[in-house]
Amino acid sequence: MEPRGPSRFAELTIDRFHRMLRDGEATSAELTAWYLRRIDDLDRDGPRIGAVVTLNPAALADAREADAHFARTGGLVGPLHGVPVVVKDQAETAGIPTAFGCSLFADYVPERDATVIARLRAAGAVVLGKTAMCDFAAGWFSFSSRTGFTRNPYDLERETGGSSAGTAAAVAADLALVGLGEDTGGSIRLPASFTNLFGLRPTTGLVSRTGFSPLVHFQDTPGPIARTVADAAALLDVIAGWDPQDEFTALAAGHPHTGAFANGLDTRDLASFRVGVLEDAFGTGPDSAGTTAVVRAALDRLRAEGCEVVDGLELGELREWVTGTSLYTTQSKQDLAEFLADRPTAPAKTWDEIVAAGAFHPLTDLVVDIAAGPEDPRDDPEYLPRRLRQEDLRRRLSALMAAAGVDVLVYPTVQVPAPTRDDLAAKRWTALTFPTNTVLASQSSLPAASVPVGFTDDGLPVGLEVVGPVMSERLLLRFARAWERAVSPRRAPQLLAEPVGSAAG
Repeated sequence: MEPRGPSRFAELTIDRFHRMLRDGEATSAELTAWYLRRIDDLDRDGPRIGAVVTLNPAALADAREADAHFARTGGLVGPLHGVPVVVKDQAETAGIPTAFGCSLFADYVPERDATVIARLRAAGAVVLGKTAMCDFAAGWFSFSSRTGFTRNPYDLERETGGSSAGTAAAVAADLALVGLGEDTGGSIRLPASFTNLFGLRPTTGLVSRTGFSPLVHFQDTPGPIARTVADAAALLDVIAGWDPQDEFTALAAGHPHTGAFANGLDTRDLASFRVGVLEDAFGTGPDSAGTTAVVRAALDRLRAEGCEVVDGLELGELREWVTGTSLYTTQSKQDLAEFLADRPTAPAKTWDEIVAAGAFHPLTDLVVDIAAGPEDPRDDPEYLPRRLRQEDLRRRLSALMAAAGVDVLVYPTVQVPAPTRDDLAAKRWTALTFPTNTVLASQSSLPAASVPVGFTDDGLPVGLEVVGPVMSERLLLRFARAWERAVSPRRAPQLLAEPVGSAAG
């Protein structure tokens, strides 16, 4: 067993790990055991982050199998050979409990892997464990009936953000090499922005949703959360593509921009980009001052690096666009009922049963709002206008980019820093009033990334959201990588029991 203390595995990247493997400096079993000890030290004990819900009991055996393959053949199983990955508990994993954040489902064990989990395993990944999320992903925060709160590794009294809270906290605290989240309204990007990580929401349909509990099926998409852009791109390469069980992924079938995300990341520098600043996405109140200052400083840095920054773009009536395209309380009830109807061993079949059982965290207000919604979304007279308004929003954002001649739009991922748990207990915001800008891309089905751009004066991470046209993931990743090369924004949280030195390469 490796002694506790500064480690060769701290802040590891996929590429660096595979070089260590080939040079005989490490094995997957050693790396997996190191992460399992860190989870014990930091998640189960110590600061008790609360990121990992369930460990995969076969994780070490899977890692040893990858090592045996390498010893036997001298080659890798696939691009994620031996890489320990944490997975949001929204994705079904055969033989491992999958609770979807809900206490009622604590003992539900799926018979099949979600499509992306099967792809991770086929690529050689080691599923380390399942991560915390709010009940059925219905909110922006971590609290759930299954796990309570997930602490932010940068300030233990603050929220990690949701709903992919556990994945973000685990990757930020170096409890896994890379993580899988899911994003309906911002559930990848919001926690990534609060934890100094890169989080990518792909274009809806690039990545299969089969085996993920739905919230709004035409907005749902899995995606990567990582400490480096290269790791996020490597994960996306594995999970993207056509799935016959998910008709939405017809978009990805044979599309020229599907795949090869990790290739060519370093082919552009910041001076080759032209970005547009969406001014009305900045908060105006005192709570937003710290976030705004960090993002404005990042824009100045972009200019200093030669990037052409076009100021003054406006969506106009932003709040109306957000509320007028919101369908969570209209669509989610039907989507979850259809999902659970196909699972004979599921302990509940509807939102009404979940609410009647009290199997949701009392602060997850959206659960109750969804249960009060229509059985059939079309029974709501606002359903069709809001669906059409989503199409309008996509055209409007795309037209803003085209008219200004910019590659992407940028603005704060969230208008405020991570709130305290006291803020949330006092119900300072509801799910539908929290000032997150992530819904703009989600409710228009555009791809978007949250890129870490700095810290407030009191040490809270801030993210810059970068939105591009449909299927522009390569562009977003190359922009994020150019920023990463220029600025090196990753800063490990200081709470860790072990000092961390960069092992990235």
